[in-house]
Amino acid sequence: MISTTDFKSGLKLEYNGEPYEIVEFQHVKPGKGTAFAKTKMKNLKTGNVLERNFRSGEKFDTPDIEEKEMQYLYLEGKNYYFMDVKNYEQLFIPEDRMGGAQNYLKENMSAKIIFYKGQSLSVEPPMFVELKIVETPPGVKGDTATGGSKQAKVETGAWIKVPLHLEEGTVIRVDSRTGTYIERVSR
Repeated sequence: MISTTDFKSGLKLEYNGEPYEIVEFQHVKPGKGTAFAKTKMKNLKTGNVLERNFRSGEKFDTPDIEEKEMQYLYLEGKNYYFMDVKNYEQLFIPEDRMGGAQNYLKENMSAKIIFYKGQSLSVEPPMFVELKIVETPPGVKGDTATGGSKQAKVETGAWIKVPLHLEEGTVIRVDSRTGTYIERVSR
């Protein structure tokens, strides 16, 4: 059981039969009345954010959540196939449950799959991924590394804002949490 005194950012709990993750929380002790925890929680199934206040000491169940490190194999239609590296079991995850992770996954790359009661909820790619630029307007003479930015399409099909001086074929490091360019990778 999880109590409101255990609350911290990233804590997963079950509320009204659904799995939630605490995004923000604050313990409040008003001058009059009982203390409470003011929380902002994200539904792990739908992604909706819920704001609720809970009385101090209120208890919640721990959700049946399992995280597995799996290897991304391939895309077939709108299904992404993954393999458990421990027992070689394969499963597919429909595109609508990928949550944007497909923009940062290349074949044979590891990803963390989160399961709730045996059903896949979400896919978390590695925090930083190296992707090759496959399409971008050419750089213009006079562009510098500190100048503006332009859109570039990477090998997974995602569009990333990159500095003006980068060309097609360049490998870049991208933060998969925000989808932002970090640096050019020298090879």
